[in-house]
Amino acid sequence: MGPTSGLLARVSPGVLRAGPRELGTLTPRGHLTYPGPSFQVRLQVQSVEKPQYRGTLHCFQAIIKQESVLGLYRGLGSPLLGLTFINALVFGVQGNTLRALGRDSPLNQFLAGAAAGAIQCVICCPMELAKTRLQLQEAGPARTYRGPLDCLAQIYRQEGLRGVNRGMVSTLLRETPSFGVYFLTYDVLTRALGCEPGDRLLVPKLLLAGGTSGIASWLSTYPVGVVKSRLQAMGCRARPRYRGIVDCVQQSYADEGWRVFTRGWCPRCCARRPALASTSSPTTC
Repeated sequence: MGPTSGLLARVSPGVLRAGPRELGTLTPRGHLTYPGPSFQVRLQVQSVEKPQYRGTLHCFQAIIKQESVLGLYRGLGSPLLGLTFINALVFGVQGNTLRALGRDSPLNQFLAGAAAGAIQCVICCPMELAKTRLQLQEAGPARTYRGPLDCLAQIYRQEGLRGVNRGMVSTLLRETPSFGVYFLTYDVLTRALGCEPGDRLLVPKLLLAGGTSGIASWLSTYPVGVVKSRLQAMGCRARPRYRGIVDCVQQSYADEGWRVFTRGWCPRCCARRPALASTSSPTTC
């Protein structure tokens, strides 16, 4: 049994002989946790001088009132397009890196997860750029983009390849350690909980491990995610506000204090916990 199979054996009695459909349910970080991200982005990038929303509940009510329930799911098409490719990259890179490291240990789980997180940024960054722009554009006939592909095409025509990859460095700074923390936490918890084949409490243990790992991974890099959202949202405005990551951090802190780097955390956390718990269990095919 190779180094990768140690973790897989603790995940499910049948996962070692599972096909792509079963393995796809083991995604470490589901991107389809709507409508949480819709709240998150709007709260993260709103102006401190003229805030549009007073909080999560007010944001929810405003979206429903102005855009109907469909407004909660704006930008969903972008994660849908990229999710399959991201999952393939994450598990391919994580598994091969773990085998190359030669031993299934917590440290190697972190390193393999971090490598997977870094590689998937190639898809994740443009995907989240399109999602952010779609969520922030005006609703109705006046909207700028018709969908994620049209959004990326327009950005490419106006800003070139650099525009399509706006926020890549901040995405790398967020995703690399975050995926490492996820796989490390999941590995430690499944070992500690004794997630072995045949355990009658296997599914509840996996749900607990998956949900807790997801929370830990997002907490570990959440402030970087706020910076990333602000940088990627700049194209929605006539004039770029930030010159880069450091300038964004300095201006955000100067204007709003340290709490700005936790803005939007509540809806994100509420959405991620059940989604990450369920996607960690092989029973949710």
